[in-house]
Amino acid sequence: MKMKAGCNQLKPAVLVLIVKLCFCASYQPKDLQVCELCSGAVLNGSAVGQFCSSSAGRIEGRCCLRRDNTSDPERITGLDLSNCSLTHVEGLLGTSRAIMMIDLSLNPIVNISDAAFQGLIELDFIILPEHVHCPGGNTSWAKVEVKGGNRLCEGQINWCNQTGQLSINCPENSLCAPYGPSFFECSCADDFHGYKCLRRGEFPGLLVFGPLGAVTVAASLLLWVTQRRKVKPL
Repeated sequence: MKMKAGCNQLKPAVLVLIVKLCFCASYQPKDLQVCELCSGAVLNGSAVGQFCSSSAGRIEGRCCLRRDNTSDPERITGLDLSNCSLTHVEGLLGTSRAIMMIDLSLNPIVNISDAAFQGLIELDFIILPEHVHCPGGNTSWAKVEVKGGNRLCEGQINWCNQTGQLSINCPENSLCAPYGPSFFECSCADDFHGYKCLRRGEFPGLLVFGPLGAVTVAASLLLWVTQRRKVKPL
C-alpha cells in the first residue's frame, strides 16, 4: 500500500518533468540558431573565447551566452563565425541586441551591408576580413586598424549627442537614441506625438480607438444575429 501511494504521488511530478524536458528539447529561440550555423565551438584562445571567459559567460556552439541575473534569459554577447565559409551575413544576426563582439574573419565575404548590424546597440568589437570595411565606415568607430590579415573595428560611436537628449539628427521635440553602427532612431519627447512629433498633448487614444471598438462590436453583433437566424431548430 505504501509503495502504491508513493507511486501515485510521484506520477504527477514525473509527468510534469517529462513535459518540461520535452518542451526544453524542442524549443530553441530563433536568435540561438546562429550558434549552430557552422560546426565546432568557440575556442578558449580565440578573441571571442577570451572575451567570454573574462565576462563570466558560457560557451554554446559558436556563441558566448550570459545572463545578468538568474531570472533573466541567457543572451548572446559574443559570436564567433570565423572560418564558416560565409559569403554574406544579412539576416544571420537576428535581433540579439546584446551582442558585444563578433568575429567574421576567414570568410569569403565580399561586402557587408550596414543594415546587417542595425539594432546592435551594444556591439563594440568586430573582426572582419581585411578587404571588408567596418559597418558604417571608419567614422562609426573609435578605432579601426588592419592587423594579422584582419580588419578590427573597435568602440562603436554614438551618433547622438552624449546626453541622449535633443539632437540635430532628429526632428524638433524628439529624442535621439543609437541603433547600431551609423544608425540612430528618433522618438517623440514627453507630451509630443504625431508626424515629426509636431502635436503636443496626450495621444487621443479614446477618440481613435473608441469608434473603432464600437464599430467592431456592432459588426460582431450583426454577424451573430444573421448567423443565428440561419440555425435550424433541432
